[in-house]
Amino acid sequence: MPRQVAPPPSGEFIVRLQKPFSGTPTHVVEVIGEPNRSASVKVTDQSSDNAITKKTGDCSADDVNELMSLISQLRGFPSHPSKDIYGLDTRLEFNSFEIQWASDEEDSVSDEVTAENKDTYKQVADSIAALGRTFAKKDAAI
Repeated sequence: MPRQVAPPPSGEFIVRLQKPFSGTPTHVVEVIGEPNRSASVKVTDQSSDNAITKKTGDCSADDVNELMSLISQLRGFPSHPSKDIYGLDTRLEFNSFEIQWASDEEDSVSDEVTAENKDTYKQVADSIAALGRTFAKKDAAI
């Protein structure tokens, strides 16, 4: 059964990268915004002693447009609710008015993961992680 998530308000998107794929997240990158505009980037890290660090920042409209272009490639990619089929121990979620996709969805269009799928998924995950490292520099209120 597909994930029943209401799309965000018209034009707004939410991108989320989480490590590990399952269990308690130790690293989360969230990008929230609208296409063709700057977006908010938030990184949350939890260490082994349960200390939580949150950083925030903004990325430019050009970076947002590049991210949207990359993420649009994930439309129709395979997913699995409990198995990391891409081998990166990373879960990705994307929610916009046009596309709702997550790597842990139950209803997948296909269950065959190709080498090209894995490369594209890795490129998108690396880009989201890079946005977090590059722009989330300010300490956030916890």
